[in-house]
Amino acid sequence: MAQAYRYHSLEDFLIANCLTVDGQLDDGWGATFPVKGREIDATVLFADITAFSSRTADLSPTETLAFVNTFFAWVSAEALQGRNGIIDKYIGDEVMIVFSKEFGSADPFGEAVQAARWMADNDAHSFRPHIGLASGRVIVGYVGTALRYNCSVFGAPVALAARCAAVRPEPSSNLAPCSIVFPESEWQDRSLDTLFPATRHHLPDGSAEERPHSWESLQPREVIMKSLGTVRVRELIRRAMWFPSESPMDKARRDVASLLGSGRYWPRPD
Repeated sequence: MAQAYRYHSLEDFLIANCLTVDGQLDDGWGATFPVKGREIDATVLFADITAFSSRTADLSPTETLAFVNTFFAWVSAEALQGRNGIIDKYIGDEVMIVFSKEFGSADPFGEAVQAARWMADNDAHSFRPHIGLASGRVIVGYVGTALRYNCSVFGAPVALAARCAAVRPEPSSNLAPCSIVFPESEWQDRSLDTLFPATRHHLPDGSAEERPHSWESLQPREVIMKSLGTVRVRELIRRAMWFPSESPMDKARRDVASLLGSGRYWPRPD
């Protein structure tokens, strides 16, 4: 029986599988570069922090680093716990995660939506992420030259997922702390209650109860996306809100102060 491995990175995936392209090209001026990768069908998830610029405007650079890493540590744990996604990259305040049957997902889009759900449902720090999804053919490949290269995912779904993450709720939904946006064609005949089943909670007295999800599927609408034109999207909105006792900004300040107090932070003199 074949062993199903869990890939921890895109590099692991490429090393363990045959490439669909493996050649060398030149830039037209004599410099050569490799074209190596494997084409797959996948769902791409983008997530970023609501109002990142304004929320970090009064933080020091080190506090901003602590703020962002708290988000990445939390969102990555929520997205990957018990799931088969692979983190492609962290970009500023954004994270990009890829799901594919070739990574072990039986239903890449469904698994990506469920990962997005738990990001919002367990958003104890109130980052209120905006999340975009898109599926299709992509290539996992090496980018760069022999001087410097890394591994990433390329293809139209990457740009579409990023654009979906940038879609903001209509005015009637301004109080929604989190949204999941994707092309309407991805939804097909799915049921929100089936995709987001009720969760079972244990009470202090030893009993248990089932609690339904707090999500709503809005009617599809058309939005204009930069460089992509008009796209018909569906939005899943979480109405419940988190009210943390400490904001993520105050946590970042406290975390950096603790590093300073323990002798693990040496700020540059003014």
